Amino acid sequence: MSVIPTRSKFPAKVFKLNNGLTVIHQYLRATPVSVVDVWVKAGASREPDAWSGMAHFLEHMIFKGTDNLPPGSFDWLIESLGGMTNAATSHDYAHFFIMTATEYLKDSLAPLADLLLHPAFPEDEFIRERDVVFEEIRQEADNPDWIAFQALMQMVYQQHPYGRSVLGDIPGLMQRSPQQMRQFHSTHYQPENMTVTIVGGVGEDQALALVEQAFQDFPTNYHTATPTIKAESPIREIRRREMLLPRLEGSRLMMAWIGPGVDQIRDAYGLDLLAVLLAEGRTSRLVRELREEKHLVQDITSNFSLQKDSSIFTINAWLEAENIHLVESLIGDRLRELHSQPISPAELARGKRLLCNDYAFSTETASQIAGLYGYYQTIDRAEVAVSYPEEIQSFQAEELQTLASRYLSPECYAVTEIQPYS
Repeated sequence: MSVIPTRSKFPAKVFKLNNGLTVIHQYLRATPVSVVDVWVKAGASREPDAWSGMAHFLEHMIFKGTDNLPPGSFDWLIESLGGMTNAATSHDYAHFFIMTATEYLKDSLAPLADLLLHPAFPEDEFIRERDVVFEEIRQEADNPDWIAFQALMQMVYQQHPYGRSVLGDIPGLMQRSPQQMRQFHSTHYQPENMTVTIVGGVGEDQALALVEQAFQDFPTNYHTATPTIKAESPIREIRRREMLLPRLEGSRLMMAWIGPGVDQIRDAYGLDLLAVLLAEGRTSRLVRELREEKHLVQDITSNFSLQKDSSIFTINAWLEAENIHLVESLIGDRLRELHSQPISPAELARGKRLLCNDYAFSTETASQIAGLYGYYQTIDRAEVAVSYPEEIQSFQAEELQTLASRYLSPECYAVTEIQPYS
């Protein structure tokens, strides 16, 4: 085992076990619980095109038992200990979370590791859970905001797997088998792809001993082909899609720009700040003008979502159909202002305050901290997470003006319009 050097301000310790597994530990003295969050580089971006949806389906099947654990027994165990468990899949990761009283950590960690390393994939459970996934897909396909967002992602990411739905599609998943899932699992659920984050009342020595004991018998690597991921080309024009959907109350305007990946983290933080300046709170530029003053939208938001390879900046408006093109034009005008006019000191101070407060509120609990470290370690390095407030506070108006010009073009973006039809 080795200790991975980190910057002095990072409050946790990062270890690399002899088998290649990464472990992050932070002791919280006043916390009676401990959280284990296991992050795996096995998101939807790792799927072959024909296996779209496999990573998310696998997340479901992980909980369907092993040779030692019948289906449902893990959930029953955690609940009987007064704990909780959850899991999620994205394009860049899958992660699996448990929280228990520290005294029960030993009883819960070993079964979690067994599920992650030795899932049985029984065929009857595979078929039953596939129907659950299909119902999830059908529900989302009935959600107009989800439909519009997926259409937007397909226009933005025409080469990268980010353009595919994490859920996959029903015809494709019907062709998949338990054996193919075993192959995908054994390829990606390997120690070099996994980070175990432990935060809470358990000490370092005990935490490391428990992880070493639980995570030692990894599956034989099947070496399923992993797609070669191509960098997404910049958008050089306006890509537009108009959609008519039933049972829709009001219309939607969704606009998107490609942002930097995690390798340009400073730019990413700046776009976070620009998103707040544009449309967070009643005094932000777009909310004030388009909702509060001109009453052209019912609501408008902007958001920057950090991703490993290339991120996404979006502006979403809920409005009447007759206002769509005017609102889109006014948004373009406000972006041009960002390019040409420095942000005022008051606006900049407000944006910094909001983001730093959000960060403080999102790092209060053991589960929040464990998730933050695991996420950043999966896409980059865990220590990057704690630099966020300092980086945000260091931005000057001129740098944000440059970033707006670089990434938020009023002539080059993707846009989805959805309107109701009866």
